[in-house]
Amino acid sequence: MNSKRLTHCAAAVLALGLSLGTAWAQSSSSGTSAGGAGTGSSASGGAAAPRAQPGTGARNDPASKDKSEQLARADRKFIEDAAASGMFEVQAAQLAVTKASSPAVKDYASMLVDHHSAANNELIQMANSKGVELPPAPPRSMRKQVEDMGKKSGQEFDRDFVRTVGIKAHEKDVKMFQKASQDAKDPQLKAWAAKTLPTLQQHLAQAQKLPQAGRGNGGDAARMGNTSGGGAATGNTGGGAATGSTGTTGANKTGS
Repeated sequence: MNSKRLTHCAAAVLALGLSLGTAWAQSSSSGTSAGGAGTGSSASGGAAAPRAQPGTGARNDPASKDKSEQLARADRKFIEDAAASGMFEVQAAQLAVTKASSPAVKDYASMLVDHHSAANNELIQMANSKGVELPPAPPRSMRKQVEDMGKKSGQEFDRDFVRTVGIKAHEKDVKMFQKASQDAKDPQLKAWAAKTLPTLQQHLAQAQKLPQAGRGNGGDAARMGNTSGGGAATGNTGGGAATGSTGTTGANKTGS
């Protein structure tokens, strides 16, 4: 009798142990699949989105990184500098569209917004294709220029905008694009710089002719406006370095 009872007790204990072990194993398996952190899956069963990392973009894409490493350093710098200048000029021109007191300055600013915005988009697409990650905004120094400009009004604002953006920024742009159109190693980038250059020259020449430009600004501006692209200094791009279009077409919209 006692031996039978001992046998029944041992069997019960063994069964209880097996059931507890099975339950623990199922619980561990379920926790692993639902957590998502270690497996990359979500609790709902779908693939979890990767956790955001600082600076995520073209540089973190292996394929884009390979393309970026193949780009000459000077070409990369041109893309970055042209993007910064283009964003700055769009922001400043947008401000001028609302704040300028002169209708002529407003019209000029509106043209800059259209041309530079379109070319900025072209440049972004090119940068992405070459694995160059661009910042979302111009450098702090350029943003401060826009902020300082915004504190002015009336004729003072008009003069500052025309001289800072219309002339100084575009003088810099023209030099930068002239160099890239001749020296860039990447054929696509070189062609884009050559195509965009006449419109930049047009912008510079038009700014130089505005009354707000003041005296003494015409020399360098006029020379730059006539360097290449022929009719750029007179308000149209003539043959156009790459397309033969006028400065108002999308193909020749500026990207600086």
